[in-house]
Amino acid sequence: MTTIAVVGAGPGLGAAAARRFGAEGHGVALISRSQERVDILATGLRAEGLTADGYAADVRDREALIGALDRAAQELGPIEVLVYSPLPHKELLRPVLETTVDDLVGAVEFSIYGPVTAARHVLKGMRSLGRGSILFVNGGSGARPNPKVAGTSIAFAGESAYAQMLHDTLTGEGIQVGQLIVPGAIQPGHPTHDPAVLADKLWHLHTHPETFRVFAEE
Repeated sequence: MTTIAVVGAGPGLGAAAARRFGAEGHGVALISRSQERVDILATGLRAEGLTADGYAADVRDREALIGALDRAAQELGPIEVLVYSPLPHKELLRPVLETTVDDLVGAVEFSIYGPVTAARHVLKGMRSLGRGSILFVNGGSGARPNPKVAGTSIAFAGESAYAQMLHDTLTGEGIQVGQLIVPGAIQPGHPTHDPAVLADKLWHLHTHPETFRVFAEE
């Protein structure tokens, strides 16, 4: 069994992605800051017949994030799929004229240092497997900068550039790198923003390595 590691796992898209990939036979590693939160999610997934466990780590703490990924690989199997989808903290969502250098530190740690740390750490295992996917989930400002949320717009631009470069570099190795852009809120029951619909788009990215970016809506 190989594993999907969902970094930033929550009851919405994270849980839906876990179900979608878990149904295809992957073990599920749920990673977020709260051990209680991921334990509850993992318990629910196991009740549905999936193999799942939770690991606590803050994406801004590189050692903790690496440790969580290592434990997941040891306990559930090598990581074949990484989904990086933590929800940005509210303090990072400031208008451009109110955004300071200090505000950008957190945004960069969250949306550049975190995904670079996670991607680099799982890449060796994926190369050993000869396959894998690294999938990034971003809000609308990942594709179109929004002056109302300057910190994430700036940091998402860096994350998007990193993801695109990884995609272009790793395509020949059988490792897919893709990005899902979700403008606005994720809403259960919505025709394009329902978690299960978005999880299907992540599966599409995983199985269509020629594609880099997909949107929740046209």
